[in-house]
Amino acid sequence: MPLRLIVLLASFPGVCMAGIDPVVTGIPLEFFLFGATLLGVALFHRHTLRTALLGLGVIVAYKCIVTGFPTGSGWVGLIGHLAHEWVTLANLLGLLLGFALLSRHFEKSRVPLILPRYLPDDWKGGLLLLAMVFVLSAFLDNIAAALIGGAMAHQLFRARVHVAYLAAIVAASNGGGAGSVVGDTTTTMMWISGVAPADVLHAFVASTAAFFVFAIPAARIQQAYSPILKNSHAHVHVDWVRIAIVGGMLCAAVATNVVVNLFYPAWAESFPFVGVSVWCALLLSLAWRRPDWEALPESCAGAFFLLSLVLCASLMPVEALPTATWPVAFGLGFVSAVFDNIPLTALALRQGGHDWGMLAYAVGFGGSMIWFGSSAGVALSSMYPEARSAGRWLRHGWPVAAAYVFGFFVLLAVLGWHPRPLRY
Repeated sequence: MPLRLIVLLASFPGVCMAGIDPVVTGIPLEFFLFGATLLGVALFHRHTLRTALLGLGVIVAYKCIVTGFPTGSGWVGLIGHLAHEWVTLANLLGLLLGFALLSRHFEKSRVPLILPRYLPDDWKGGLLLLAMVFVLSAFLDNIAAALIGGAMAHQLFRARVHVAYLAAIVAASNGGGAGSVVGDTTTTMMWISGVAPADVLHAFVASTAAFFVFAIPAARIQQAYSPILKNSHAHVHVDWVRIAIVGGMLCAAVATNVVVNLFYPAWAESFPFVGVSVWCALLLSLAWRRPDWEALPESCAGAFFLLSLVLCASLMPVEALPTATWPVAFGLGFVSAVFDNIPLTALALRQGGHDWGMLAYAVGFGGSMIWFGSSAGVALSSMYPEARSAGRWLRHGWPVAAAYVFGFFVLLAVLGWHPRPLRY
């Protein structure tokens, strides 16, 4: 870990203890600490986990010593905060690790090997694969859609997948989930909080328009980098048992999420049912197929990196936002690229008065602009470590940022800004 970053991060609590007001230009100092952490992640992508853990440690120390927590001061306040956040963190950990093994099941099912029979053998094949990820994410969790897309791309492009195409896979998974209350954690939060499913559906107007802006350039770049397989392997036998395991794990996650949150919402806040359900389905499948346990160590590193950033974000004093307007929603899309969208969504729900479809698109798709801006990006980067460079992601994945802006203003021009109250 570079010494300069350690000194930079560690110096903030000492400055505050020296008597300087912990609010700089009207912004609480916690945001600067978090910003320094994210800057370290962007600059030192070979040390992302250590950078995130160091930043988390500095922020926790600062909160314990200087400001305290909403649940109290010192270690008592920290324990109270963790008691409030542990369900979200446990669910996310269960999903990230479970879906990493799920993607290996899908890859070993050999379904990706027969895809060349049905996909065009030029850049349009890559485009159609991105469309499949987009549609899949509308019905399944966007993390699973991104990992499945990554597994298919690994086979179709001979394990040589360009960063621009990886960014497009993440954007397709986040865009496909933006208009569905079962397609993304943020939209599910909205649904549980009283937003009707129809009130986020029009996010598909923006994400569909954005799809063609990022998908066509990414597919062309990928075809030039590593052409799609022109012929599928001969005599490929699909392992339908593995396909059934994949389907069972996904159904377990979706069904548990719907049933618990719809009928027993109080339970959802007290136990990580969704993450546990995925692992129950996985363990039940051991009698038929062995999971690829060897994938877990690398997946754990990516999962704990994401959890560190999520926990950092939960420690931010996000008590207020400007009045809900479309410029605010537009800006939140860029914020979500570097700041976890779950606390942003929770704050927007407490505030109320948003156009929920526009907000869902902004915080969902906006996270695609940087690899650590969404859980789908972090999950996919565990499969493709070369994606863990913010500079490379921004340089090659620029169509995603352009697509976000284009899709947002298409939605604004077609439907306008229509805030809706929570239904219940």
